[in-house]
Parts: sequence; C-alpha cells; structure tokens
Amino acid sequence: MSRKNELQQLIVRQGVLPLYFHPDENVSIAVLKTLYGAGIRAVEYTNRGEAALRNFTKLRETRDRELEGLSLGIGTIKNQAAARNYLDAGADFMVCPGLTEEVAEVADRSKVLWIPGCMTPSEIIRAENLGARLVKLFPGNILGPGFVSAIRELFPGLSLMPTGGVDLDRENIAGWFRAGVSAVGMGSKLISKALMEQENYARIGELTVEVLEIIRSLRS
Repeated sequence: MSRKNELQQLIVRQGVLPLYFHPDENVSIAVLKTLYGAGIRAVEYTNRGEAALRNFTKLRETRDRELEGLSLGIGTIKNQAAARNYLDAGADFMVCPGLTEEVAEVADRSKVLWIPGCMTPSEIIRAENLGARLVKLFPGNILGPGFVSAIRELFPGLSLMPTGGVDLDRENIAGWFRAGVSAVGMGSKLISKALMEQENYARIGELTVEVLEIIRSLRS
C-alpha cells in the first residue's frame, strides 16, 4: 500500500482531522502534544501567518523526536510555492481550501497525499479526475449534511470530509456521518483561540477525547 493510501486510511479511521494555527511556537508545540496524548495520529497545521512555516519546522522536529506514529500535514496551501516550501519542511500531506491544480501537480510528483477543498459537484469531479481520493467539503456550515446525502451516491470511490460547521455535540457529528462522510475536519470548535490563549491544554485534550469517543460510538 502506498504512503498516500496509508495516510488517507489513517485519517478516515481516526474519523476527525484536527486543524489549528497559533503564532507562538511553544503554544503550537503544546497543542500538538496535547492532541497526540488524546489519541490523535494525524494533525493539520494551517498555513496562516508569517510564523507558520517556522513553527511547522519546529513541530516536525518535535514529532520526529517525541511523537512516534504521528502524521503531520499542512493546510491552507493555495499555490505551488507554498506546497514546495512545506514539502521541503517535511509535510506528510497537504490540504487546500479550494481546488488548486498546481498544488495537485506538486503533490503528485512528490507522491504526497493531497486533500482539495470543494464546494460543488463540478469541483468534486475535477478533484476526482486529478487523482484525489479524499475531498474536503468546505465550507461545511454552508453545505450541510443534506448536500452530502444528495451527492454521496455520485462519488462511491471518494472519502468526503466536511470542514467548518462541524460542532462538538453528538447530534451534529452524527448528522454528518449519517449523511455519508468518512471523517470530519475540526478547527476552532475543537481548538479554540480562547483555549490556546489561556493555555488550557487540558480542556483541548478533554474535548478531543470526547470527539473521538463520539465517532467510535457512532461506528460501533
């Protein structure tokens, strides 16, 4: 099995892809360790600020030294230059907010998992034809579970992952999985700016464990 397929299966098996950014290196590292301690084995750090690449490099060093078995990806990749920079920094996978063909080309040449963001059936078709097998539905709060239910049968070979609009409560998460998603992306609802500013890592860990347990119970 290829590394790309292994990573896709890891994200789907985990059921949730946590994503976050913080300009402070130490906070970023502390959140990563917290997620790992809660049972997460695939994380998306987002490319949103001048410190992002520098922080990502430190996160990768921390992962290599202390967090065995953790896959570290980068999100908000919108162009070829950013894709190359983060691949050089050791990104295991790349997530885009939209459908960016030049990023797909870089990922394909490097044999790295590429997760495009899509909002319409036409975009999903383009992503599928470019080789994507895991698609981020974004923004999830606009699309909703009803959109997933309507298109699910059109894309039997794709795993769908809504991001944005996924809440922490069981009923919201259940609605997405009933509609046919394979995983959910969770950012500020799970790793809020307030919790990071308060350095309340214990609460981030508790919420992460709760989400993982909800998803496990829905699948059992």
